This record gives sequence, structure tokens and C-alpha cells, in this order.
Amino acid sequence: MTMTPPRAVKKPVSRDIHGHTLTDDYGWLRADNWQDVMRDPAVLNGEIRAYLEAENAWVERTMAPTEKLQKTLFAEMKGRIKEDDSSVPSPDGDYSYGVKYITGGQQPLFVRTNHGGGDETILVDGNKEADGKEYFRIASATHSPDHKLVAFGYDDKGSEFFTLVLREAGASENLADIIPDTAGGGVWSTDSKYVFYIRLDENHRPSKLFRHEVGSPVAKDVLVHEETDAGFFMSVGKSQSGDWIIIDCHDHQSSESWLIPAQTPMAPPRIVEPRETGHEYSVDEAHGQLYILTNSDDAEDFRIVTAPVDQPGRENWSDQVPHTPGTLILDHTVFANHLARLERHEGLPRIIVRELASGEEHAVSFDEEAYSLGMSSGYEFHTSMIRFSYSSMTTPSQVFDYDMASRERTLRKQQDVPSGHDPADYVTRRIMATAADGELVPISLLYHKDTLLDGTAPAWLYGYGSYGISIPSSFNTNILSLANRGFVYAIAHIRGGKDKGYGWYKAGKMMNKKNTFADFITAARHLATEGFTSEGNIVAQGGSAGGMLMGTIANMAPELFKGIIAEVPFVDVLNTMLDDSLPLTPPEWPEWGNPIDSEEAFDYMRSYSPYDNVAAQAYPNLLAVGGLTDPRVTYWEPAKWVARLRELKTNDNLLLLKTQMGAGHGGSPGRFDRLKEVALVYAFGLMVADKMEAPGI
Repeated sequence: MTMTPPRAVKKPVSRDIHGHTLTDDYGWLRADNWQDVMRDPAVLNGEIRAYLEAENAWVERTMAPTEKLQKTLFAEMKGRIKEDDSSVPSPDGDYSYGVKYITGGQQPLFVRTNHGGGDETILVDGNKEADGKEYFRIASATHSPDHKLVAFGYDDKGSEFFTLVLREAGASENLADIIPDTAGGGVWSTDSKYVFYIRLDENHRPSKLFRHEVGSPVAKDVLVHEETDAGFFMSVGKSQSGDWIIIDCHDHQSSESWLIPAQTPMAPPRIVEPRETGHEYSVDEAHGQLYILTNSDDAEDFRIVTAPVDQPGRENWSDQVPHTPGTLILDHTVFANHLARLERHEGLPRIIVRELASGEEHAVSFDEEAYSLGMSSGYEFHTSMIRFSYSSMTTPSQVFDYDMASRERTLRKQQDVPSGHDPADYVTRRIMATAADGELVPISLLYHKDTLLDGTAPAWLYGYGSYGISIPSSFNTNILSLANRGFVYAIAHIRGGKDKGYGWYKAGKMMNKKNTFADFITAARHLATEGFTSEGNIVAQGGSAGGMLMGTIANMAPELFKGIIAEVPFVDVLNTMLDDSLPLTPPEWPEWGNPIDSEEAFDYMRSYSPYDNVAAQAYPNLLAVGGLTDPRVTYWEPAKWVARLRELKTNDNLLLLKTQMGAGHGGSPGRFDRLKEVALVYAFGLMVADKMEAPGI
């Protein structure tokens, strides 16, 4: 094994755009046949493979001193998982459906029970399906309305090209209906004779909705709806009433919905409201009325309107839940007698229930300083029950059934930590850091009660800050391994997410993107100023768009961080956004800008793109993790980034590139294999923070 880190050869390729010459020394790492590699990793160019494997060998050699620590971390994290775990079953007619795991099993089992008695029926055994496969992940398993059939999609490459298959409930063999290259799931017609699904095109874009008749040749499937704009995603679902199949076409700032009656699946789709740039909406239905969540008419934090199903256009919309600035409505579901919505008020989530007949509302909320709340609608429409999950950074997840009529909540499940967990041993807090422009940036904290807050503790700071995604302050058993070793674990709720409303998102996208990076740096400095840690004693972590954040702060403020961990990092921002053949590029332009058409967007993106701004300077210890078959952040982004860093950085700090040669964006799908990847990441952070031998608190 080599004693020095590998160096990628330079093969400069230049092009001119907007009066600038871009030279990419490492562009050759992008395989010309990348679409084929997604389907068959074995066809990867030999020179590229040799470089990635040399980098993996360097990781193995460098991390060898942590092997014992990695095994310890893995054992700790696995010990906190209840191996024979199961979800709370969700009722649907005469049955209840759920997911469970068995002791030693890596994959989920989809199961059901009959309310009339009898043994549990296994619908899909993920462990058996995965047997003999290097990679295997089930997207979803959906039962037909008559409960006789099950449709599920699986990915066996990590490239998210899902094969959709059907089988009889309780059978172990699939029917002849095998549909490749789908987005993963299927939606049933009321008569259980047809399945609607979305097929991916050659560039991995979900662009076509098909109708499949059970038992018929897949070649005869009917194209129902096609999205011709490469910048729009397509998805398909069903109303809570079960009466309508809902087609959703959207990018990151605009949407358009179409409806098909589930009882007459041959009917053509009908549009709800034509797309308009900047208008986002989603629909549900009850009693012939659409309930539409929309940001129309300057409702930045959204409102809910109603309209007749047969006259759904905007001219017929009537306010049901008016817009309240500062209270962001995240989701809504309509039942026979109630409307339930999940919203974020003053930075914290809550559920609001409205009785349809009277309009009376009440809230379901909690008292902790920072927590996570999720709402699940289940399968049934004629019910007064909803389900929600609650946790905080110290409180294990709890699942409640909530009666919207009686307002009674019933605890159905509490997360079991087999190796033991006492919430009183830990402290969770929510603090605010003041940005340069006066905005207050929330930070969620978790640390052991015995950790000294005198600036000597290392901090582990996580961030994302894109697409309006908010990182919840939820319970994560893995993080306890860091807190128990003296780390102050922190989540920076930076602009680009919706933590403080939709305006918080807009203030961190497009031409405001640099606010995201500045907020993260502000959070890091605030942790040091307040004595939670010190500058230069922070390990930063982020993945995907959060990996782009990691690359940018490494260029902007390397002195703040002891180590940076960038998982599947979107670091080659400019080149990717200039390549409209890549799966996500056109749909991403509303988030980042279109540098092809706009010189202003080009210049702004070029000013922060991590790969383009690597400089001859000292960098923190860095670990980058990529996936060979990743269609979201292609493997060559971290590979090129590390190659340029290794060429230009001026110090001897660690620089590692780990490429998962048999996985994609999410890493290993098996629940235990994934823990081994987490153990590697944690071991890297502990090693660079000089905490490998530190005794537990």
C-alpha cells in the first residue's frame, strides 16, 4: 500500500463562457459513459477506477490506527438499536400494515395483520430480497385497495433506478409485471386493476407517468402524462379520501397539479391551476372540495384555500386558513370531519386541528426548548385519529395516536435504547448567534451534563441550509457517542432552510446564497465566544448541499475548524450547473441560478463554488465521502475537489477521499452497514480532535 497520498494527473480542458475562460485540470474524472456506470458500475473507465481505488487505499492506510475505535463506535451505536423493532401498525379496513426488523436483519419487512385474527403476513421480506446483492434498497411497498396485491420498488445499484414489481399478498414470488427504470412507487386505482407509476428518462429525470394494467405486458403500458420541461420533477400520489390520483409537477419554486379520478382510471388528467413562476401549491380532497396549500397572493408562509373539484381554478379559491406572516404551514391532510395541518411557529413545529363543520381549531404542541414533530395521516379517511411522532435531542422518539374529536393522545410506542439512556445525563439548549446583518441564527445544542463549558470542549457542528429543508432537533442515538466523549454537538439552523419561515429560505438561495455560509461561520464563532468550544477546535459536518457548505467554509474560514467532513458533497457547483445533461441541473436552477443564461448568476456562483475557489492556503483536516452510482451528487465532484485540494493546500493536515464503489447518495442501505460508515466518519473526527483515547464522561 502506498506510503504517500495519490495524486490525480492534470489534463487541462478549457472553455469560454460569458467572456471568461474556465480551465478544469481534473474534468477527466467525469466518465463520458456516466449514465451507463449508474446502471453497471463495472463499465467505469479503468483510469478513473484506479484513481478512486488508490484514494480508498489511502483512506484505509491513514485510518488504520482507528480500527479499534471504529469497532467500539459501531458496537456502541448498534447497541442502542432495538434489533427486533417494529413500527406501530396503521389500520386500513380489516387489516393493519406496518414495517418491522428482525434480530440480525439489515433490511425491513413489510407486514400486515388481520383484525379478525390469524398470523402476521409478510408482504415483502427485504432480507430475502437483498440476499446475494451488494446493494439493495426498497423504496416503498403499497397494497392495493382490495388488499390482494402489493407493489414495491427496489434499487440494486444505488443509482435510484427502481424496478417496480407486483406480487400477491402473502406470496414470495413476483408476478410477471416487472417495470424497470421507475421512480420507485406505485399508486393504485380504486378497482385494484391499474397501477400508476413514473418512469425515469435516460438522464434520470422523472418525466413520464404511465398506467399499467395488472397482468398485461409492460410494453402495453399507457403514457398518461408527460412533463416536457427538463427543469420540473414529477411525482404521483393519492388524496387522503382515496378518490383522486394526484400528479404533482414542480421545481424548487413553482408547482402544478393534475387530477385523475381513482374510480375511473382511464380518464385523462385534469389540471388544477396552471404553473406560474414562484407559485407553489399542493392539494388534498374531501367531500368534493379541494383543500389547497398555496403561497398565492403574497402568502409567503402559505395559506389553505378551498375550491370545488369540478371548478378547481384559482378564480374559485376561497380562504380556509388565512396567511399568517411568520407562521409557516408545512403540510396539510383532510379527513372526513377534520383538517390537520403541520406548521412552524416561532421556529418550533406544532399541529393544528380544525373541525370542518364548525371551523373550531386547537393546537397540539410541546414545551421543550427544541424538539422535532412529525405528522402521519395513515390510510383511512373516515377516522378521527392522526398519528404524530415527537422527540428532542435528549428525548427518544415517541409515537402517539391523537383523537382529533376528543383531543386525547395515546402513547403507542417509545423508542427503546437497549444499551440504556437517561435523558437527565444530557443537556439540550437552543441559543441564538447574531449575524453581521443583525439576523439571529438559531443553534440547537446537545452535550453531556458533565461537559465543562470553559472553551476546552471540542464541538461538532452540523449544517445544511438549502432547498428550504429544516434540520430537526430530533433524537439521534449515534450522536450520544460524541457527547459521551466530551463533544458539544450543535446544529446550525442557517438561512436556506425554513427554520424561521419561508423568508429564511429565500434569504439563503439564488443571489442570497452567501448568507448560508456566513451564518454557519457566525454559529461557529458564537460557540467559541460563549465558551462551548474554542476556535480551531470545531469539527464541521454536512452532506449533499450541506457538503457544498463544507467546501465553502473550508475556503472562507479554515482557521475555525479542526476538521471538516463533507459527505456526498455538491462542491463542483459551477461546472455542474453549466451541464444541463446531468439529472438534477435544470431543476436546480431555481435554487442556485442558471449560469448558462445569466452572467450575473455565473459570476456569483463562481465567487463561492468550492472547487473553483480552492486556494494555496492551509486547510483543516478533511474527509470527503462519495458514491460511485450517486445520481444526485456525482462521484466526480468530491474526487475533483480532493484532487485540487491536494495540489494546492499548503499544510500537512489530513485529506481523505472515500468513494463507496457499490453505493449511491445515501450510502449503504443496510441499517448495520450504514453504522460502519458512520463509525468511520466519527473516528475521523475523534482522531483529528485528539479524542481517540479520551475517557468517556
